[in-house]
Amino acid sequence: MKVEERLNAFGELGRMLREMGDDALQSLAWKTRNENSWFTEDSVRMAVSGVAKFLTPESLRQWTSVYDLEPVVSKKIAVVMAGNIPLVGFHDFLCVLIAGHSILIKRSSKDSALIQFVVDRLVEIEPRFAERIAFGEQLKGFDAIIATGSDNASRYFEYYFSKYPHIIRKNRTSVAVLDGTESDEDVNRLGIDVFSYFGLGCRNVSKLFVPAGYPLANVLRPWESFREIVNHHKYANNYDYQKSVLLVSQTSFLDNGSVILQENQKLVSPISVVYYEYYESVAALRLMLEQSKDKIQCVVGDSKEAKIKFGQSQFPEVGDYADQIDTLQFLIALP
Repeated sequence: MKVEERLNAFGELGRMLREMGDDALQSLAWKTRNENSWFTEDSVRMAVSGVAKFLTPESLRQWTSVYDLEPVVSKKIAVVMAGNIPLVGFHDFLCVLIAGHSILIKRSSKDSALIQFVVDRLVEIEPRFAERIAFGEQLKGFDAIIATGSDNASRYFEYYFSKYPHIIRKNRTSVAVLDGTESDEDVNRLGIDVFSYFGLGCRNVSKLFVPAGYPLANVLRPWESFREIVNHHKYANNYDYQKSVLLVSQTSFLDNGSVILQENQKLVSPISVVYYEYYESVAALRLMLEQSKDKIQCVVGDSKEAKIKFGQSQFPEVGDYADQIDTLQFLIALP
């Protein structure tokens, strides 16, 4: 297949996803929730919408226009997909096929139905992709690998796959920078970055950097609009547990009945908890961000230090690469 044919197929996939009716989405969400109870209908809708958003002919052509995609010697690329949020492995899938390679997918047991659905729809649109897509539990006979997992899993990946060209992604999280000038609407949009997917994604904000003396009620009050999140049994269990631990240990915290704010220098907070840390100056803030840059996926806010606007962390563009590693360039440069 030529590049144009591959782009056309994914553009058509985007159109199909955008035009999915409620019944089809509900049926898909039901299948995924049976597989992973964190994947609610709202989460599935958000994930499908996010993918469909960048699968437009215009976005795809603008994205690929800066790469030399033809000709390419086709390789077999193994992709180990995570399962923390719906369709988290889709972008790697897209990059491999757009680059002209074949893909060997090791699905997560927590997110197999959605990627299977997308593959089936793509093959319906362009049957020639069928011979370029395979699923497997045992990864054999591949030329390069992209693997995403926890810090522990990444050590395993590095040990076994270091001899292959590879991209191995570890745990990352996202943070928000507040300067005290934010409106309630800004903070409410920040809630989307925090609470979408129950905070399970690397683009979810798990920590706030706030100026010294910042009144944290300015965060908790607008976030009351997300209180229904505690109706999810797994989230509620985490919230109750974390609150109990803090009470027993007599650790200071604030909460509004559905989320806990705790002062902590760590970046990654437990489910239902958002850490915060005060900064005394912009220079001190920049130093903190610089020291943690290898663990941060996104910096959210309206300040110069932030790259992502409030409410936008879960809607990356097609050219926004995880860990700032250009996946498509890696794939087309393979020897």
